Amino acid sequence: MNRESNIDRIRSRVEPWDIVVIGGGATGVGCALDAATRGLDVLLVEQNDFGSGTSSKSTKLVHGGVRYLKQGNISLVREALRERGLLLANAPHVVHKQEFIVPCRNQFEKLFYGIGLKLYDILAGKLSLGKSRFLSKRETLKRLPGIDANKVAGGISYWDGQFDDTRLLIDMAVTADKHGASLVNYLRVEALEKESEETVVGLNDVIAGELFETRARAVINATGAYCDPIRRMSDETAKPVVTFARGSHIVLSRDFLPSDAALMIPRTSDGRVLFCIPWLGHTLVGTTDVPCETAERGEIITDEEIDFLLETAGTYLSKQPTRDDILSKFAGVRPLVSRADTKNTSTLSRSHELFIDANGLVTITGGKWTTYREMAEQAVDAAIEIGKLNATECITKTLAIEPPLSSTGELLHPELTYTTGDVVRAFNTEMAQTINDALSRRTRISFLNESVAEQIREELSTDEHR
Repeated sequence: MNRESNIDRIRSRVEPWDIVVIGGGATGVGCALDAATRGLDVLLVEQNDFGSGTSSKSTKLVHGGVRYLKQGNISLVREALRERGLLLANAPHVVHKQEFIVPCRNQFEKLFYGIGLKLYDILAGKLSLGKSRFLSKRETLKRLPGIDANKVAGGISYWDGQFDDTRLLIDMAVTADKHGASLVNYLRVEALEKESEETVVGLNDVIAGELFETRARAVINATGAYCDPIRRMSDETAKPVVTFARGSHIVLSRDFLPSDAALMIPRTSDGRVLFCIPWLGHTLVGTTDVPCETAERGEIITDEEIDFLLETAGTYLSKQPTRDDILSKFAGVRPLVSRADTKNTSTLSRSHELFIDANGLVTITGGKWTTYREMAEQAVDAAIEIGKLNATECITKTLAIEPPLSSTGELLHPELTYTTGDVVRAFNTEMAQTINDALSRRTRISFLNESVAEQIREELSTDEHR
């Protein structure tokens, strides 16, 4: 991918694009990939870096959502389990199956959770990753050596998916680029104006400060939690359709859970579930689900949430984590489709919805990372109809996501596996524009260890100015 050449395409373009996609998160990049592989001429624009919002700040799970079973949302679970299976098949280099263990304090809990997880197995059907099974106390402690033996009478093992979210996203963007899509980060939409059968899209290159326009036969708004301001550009009378929840996480040393299996805490003090997951050689703990007034507030982890995560994880871990043990922390806003105020966002559906306004703007929002592909397919289907476009059938169910080019070079830090070659690749072929782009989203250094990331950032900045 090359940002300057793609901007040159926009400057020199006379004909309208078939589709302009607004938003460079999972769903937006999924839309660009879907449209490009159907033979459509597609432009994607993102006002920040690809995946800089919600899509880089997930709990790193490709899953159906065990807790949605309790809510009775069987259709969402079935849909997500189907998409989970497709993701594992299409991106095995970055998505893999993961064993989860639910520790149980008594036989009643084993029976209760065991029945639910057997239903989870059934809903997965032929795309199942493995059958759930009951574990004795001895087996549970063997599989989870970091948990408190006094809190466990046994457990249940089940299988789900895990991934590195923005590594997958960048690979999707590169794959879309190779199929002919034009993707540009740090390019903000300033205006949408309907003219006859086309939409004029006003753009602002936030790096160069250049303003210009382009045209599209159809526009897809895939900006997630930020979809309502874009909707008002198209229709100033548009009413809000999303509310916001914040999902916060902390990252600890692997020493707290020295296991290949993940811990699923089945019931927290607020009635949810919490995960302690082995991730890239560390332990990821999350997530919270806290209502927030604005999308921007969804990016700010609070002291109360940190305390909640530490305390809840500590109820099962044999070693109580403290603030001094936190290597990194992050929070991401979740767009939840709701037309009414709510005080408990955990009860809102994670299903997605499609909206089409009078000017033909297609908005796709809600949903979850796991279901991005189906969301993109539905949005592109709608855009094809609105733009009267000639396109082939969707092929993303079986479309392989290309892995990154292998990198060589010196290790950036002895505790991490990333090399100088990974940073070079980030700038040369993956459209990183800043050091933070490389350390946060092309590699995950900032998400794994903030102090190490700062050290590397200073070293790279010094090298850059030598």
